[in-house]
Amino acid sequence: MKNWGRKIMGILGGHPHDEPMHYGEVFGTWAYLNGLKGIISGYQTWMNHTGDTELFKLMEKVVDESKREEMEIEQLLKENGVGLPPSPPERAYSDMETIPVGARFNDAEISAAMTRDITNGLMTCSQIIGQSTREDIAMMFDRYHTAKVQTGARLLQLNKDKGWLVLPPLQTEGHVTV
Repeated sequence: MKNWGRKIMGILGGHPHDEPMHYGEVFGTWAYLNGLKGIISGYQTWMNHTGDTELFKLMEKVVDESKREEMEIEQLLKENGVGLPPSPPERAYSDMETIPVGARFNDAEISAAMTRDITNGLMTCSQIIGQSTREDIAMMFDRYHTAKVQTGARLLQLNKDKGWLVLPPLQTEGHVTV
């Protein structure tokens, strides 16, 4: 039993890059990367649908951040001998006016979906941080989490400014107002 403890401490006692990833770290980072690839593709598609300049710029920022995260996670997984999920093709840009009105996502729908994605991303980053035994992986996802908090705050303000925020029933003085 004592030898086992020394062996584990030898594995986990050096530089984090030299430590093996455990199954939770492998699955969490791989699944996050897979979702990230979908975010990039989806947002590139939504950018063709939006008519709002601020929302377009925010989606563009999210795509750029996601591509940086994608490269960093792919490098981590490759270094640890983990196969990568497939990448969808880059989406072409088109003129919003060429998309029929009934087939077009509206800005409020896009913003609501982005809010959902940010919320899911925050939870996923927190889970990976919490299960990590490698400090470098925990810190990487802490950076991603912080960026998502900032983007979420910016999106919340945009939703308020544009009138896209749909409020749940409010509790006021012991009564629920709808």
